[in-house]
Amino acid sequence: MQMPQDGEDLARQPWYHGPLSRQKAEALLQQDGDFLVRASGSRGGGPVLSCCWGGSVLHFEVLRVALRPRPGRPTALFQLEDERFPSLPALVRSYVAGRRPLSQATGAVASRPVSRQGPLRRSFSEDTLVDSPARVESLRARKWSDSQPAGLEHVGRPRKDNSGPGAMLVSALLRTGSDPTLLKAGASLRATADGLRASDGQLHAKAPDKPPRTPSLVLPDVTERPPVYCELVPRMPSAQRTLPGQGCPEPDIPWWEIHEEEDKEDRSFRRPQAEVSFCRPYNPSGLLGPQNRPLEPGVLRILRGLFLEHHPGSTALHLLLMDCQAAGLLGVTSTRHQVMGVGSGLELLTLPHGHCLRLELLERHEALALAGALAVLGCAGPLEERAAALRGLVELALALGPGAAGDLPGLAAVMDALLMPQVSRLERTWRQFRRSHTEAALAFEQELKPLMRALDEGAGPCEPGEVALPHVAPAVRLLEGADPPGPLDESCERLLHTLQGARQMARNAPKFREVAARRLRGFRPNPLLREALTTCFVRRLLWGSRGAGAPRAERLEKFQRVLSALSQRLEPDG
Repeated sequence: MQMPQDGEDLARQPWYHGPLSRQKAEALLQQDGDFLVRASGSRGGGPVLSCCWGGSVLHFEVLRVALRPRPGRPTALFQLEDERFPSLPALVRSYVAGRRPLSQATGAVASRPVSRQGPLRRSFSEDTLVDSPARVESLRARKWSDSQPAGLEHVGRPRKDNSGPGAMLVSALLRTGSDPTLLKAGASLRATADGLRASDGQLHAKAPDKPPRTPSLVLPDVTERPPVYCELVPRMPSAQRTLPGQGCPEPDIPWWEIHEEEDKEDRSFRRPQAEVSFCRPYNPSGLLGPQNRPLEPGVLRILRGLFLEHHPGSTALHLLLMDCQAAGLLGVTSTRHQVMGVGSGLELLTLPHGHCLRLELLERHEALALAGALAVLGCAGPLEERAAALRGLVELALALGPGAAGDLPGLAAVMDALLMPQVSRLERTWRQFRRSHTEAALAFEQELKPLMRALDEGAGPCEPGEVALPHVAPAVRLLEGADPPGPLDESCERLLHTLQGARQMARNAPKFREVAARRLRGFRPNPLLREALTTCFVRRLLWGSRGAGAPRAERLEKFQRVLSALSQRLEPDG
């Protein structure tokens, strides 16, 4: 489905119905996947996404997070669950185009917009959804009150010089409810609406500022009083509570919402509370179903099309974003900081309690390398097709290198794929690659191979600026008990270089974070490509939903045999 691209004018979005009651919204949503966005009277006119799923209509509040005004940045972000967007239409496009669940608790997926009928009615707080000075000014012009006792006689009456719809709206608001209510003179219209329920005309207590995005329920009160209607439940069942650092669904903080106060690095060490995992659990999407087999042909075709649609520079930025999140460089909340005791994952992986993070980084590196090798070995067509796949990997490696994206872990994974024995033995493929793509072949031999050798030895570029995310694989392997390669004297020297590099990497973690944020400034990732580069997705793609949970050594050995069989089929020995 093609979603509209004009993100600011809500009146042009067919799925936006303006002020609409809960009951009318439920009458419009008939089939699973039907959705609309409305201005909820019970939430002060705030946006609510209503979706039909499982035979019932669920209502999800869209939170609006105001930002400090800065040039080139949005003044507000819109959040549904764990990701924030610069506009409400951008949020809807992401969830609909990627067929992502609106909440993990329900698994509801919005796929078919229900268009409104007739002209759009404006709500008094709809101006908060669009950053338009003219609209904000018109809202202020409608608000009038004074603090003098004589002004009370005008409550509920329109002014002589302002008898338009705005004045009638103020009059109606001041008389909503079963009993007359006298408001304080300084009360704003938004505060007034938060205290009122427009759907039933009864007064209720104000809902909490950040309720969980869960469907509508009626919860009994603990004091044996009658149940209280709550459109978005302010209490979560105790079974859903998780301990800090154990995969709890915390908001993913994108780089563009980091404030100056959060940029100040607190160098004091805190005692760690638990092992921290940055590998998110797999979320259902349109790429893989709940149960999938290894290397499903349909999914591989979709992925090939995705990577062909994106320039190597764009793919490199996608990989940089996901590598920074996997390494705990970007998107780390203050709660995670308190749990792990340090400011970033680059510091955590050098400490004893960074064992879980180190295993995740090793798993990610190996999975991406296997997926890169599969991109070549899975080409069963003409010889030129495999040569083009080699050229694509080389161009991606160049886009990931220092001075470009600066994602050295991503560069190492791509180079490991190209240097894998099952790929390097394809003599006819490499000969065709050198003949058809000479420039890329020269860059691979004269630039990428020496660079990778220097990085593995701890002598390559590692200063923040040209590098956004340093090469962590040697330090991770060493801290997990792997012996340095080579003779004893060279091994000791490499050991010292690696440990010194890890210490310097942890010290420069705040600088690396600044560089990564600059690289990603203005970047809007494709939801499907971003998901395809997550560790959990690649693991399920390679080993299937059942095999993904097998022991790591067993999975690696099995897939190495698969790659060897593919390589032999492409170019048999002799």
